[in-house]
Amino acid sequence: MLIYIDGEFYPENEAKISVFDHGLLYGDGVFEGIRVYNGRIFKLGEHIERLYESAKTVGIEVPLSKEEFKKAIIEVVRRNNLRDAYIRPIVTRGRGRLGLDPRHCQKPTVIIIPQRLEEYPLTVAAKKAVRAIVSSIRRTPPFCLPPMVKSLNYQNNILAKLEAIRAGVDEAIMLDWMGYVCEGTGDNIFIVKNGVLITPPIYASILPGITRQTIIDIAKRLKMEVLERNITIHDLYNADEVFLTATGIEIVPVIEIDGRKIGSGEPGPVFIRIKEEFEKLTQKTGTPVYEKMFKI
Repeated sequence: MLIYIDGEFYPENEAKISVFDHGLLYGDGVFEGIRVYNGRIFKLGEHIERLYESAKTVGIEVPLSKEEFKKAIIEVVRRNNLRDAYIRPIVTRGRGRLGLDPRHCQKPTVIIIPQRLEEYPLTVAAKKAVRAIVSSIRRTPPFCLPPMVKSLNYQNNILAKLEAIRAGVDEAIMLDWMGYVCEGTGDNIFIVKNGVLITPPIYASILPGITRQTIIDIAKRLKMEVLERNITIHDLYNADEVFLTATGIEIVPVIEIDGRKIGSGEPGPVFIRIKEEFEKLTQKTGTPVYEKMFKI
């Protein structure tokens, strides 16, 4: 793979940034996860908008225009001759001195990492139903860091993931500061009860996932009732279906939480219907990479 760093392309073993980059030292930066399906970049515009909103909130001025960033991502996919892939654009505060003062960083670092799907752990894991626990680690509350920011600092998510690993399950479900169901360690969550699709609201401590919104749009198009409201642990245990959504895993069913079987213990009909529609959508929409003329 060729990695993009600040306008240049480097082989993987030569792709390096400074040890003084504040993205490394303090997790001071933002990122996105983007999928390529059949030579088309899915929801490229939405991902770039969220990246720039995240950067603005944390006070990082991206040194590329949105159009330049989109073209850079397209070029990364082209140079690596990818048709189905995962793409990780990153913008850090940049190289500086030791110490928190961001004024020491003169220019943000821009990185774009392509990954073949068969080499990306999340897409491999997404092929099976998952077992989960409710984590004791709470999601960072919105009055500490806006959950809309897709920050490089995932420390509390990692601590929750470690809990899941020690428990011998696939995923940890995190609660918000009030004790309501929030999200997984890197994914949004939906439950189904009596045919109604329910997901935590945006004002909770959740990232407004692009796949999450896609699932909501699909469900509404299928004439399903969709509610965005607080979900309790009781709701979670007693749901007819539970599934997780994210760019990397797409949409995966949860069949067990804290040793309790969810629904029938098998992927449910709502999950199956939505997954079918999601797969259709990803194969026919997106920004084309290999056409001579493409629209940004």
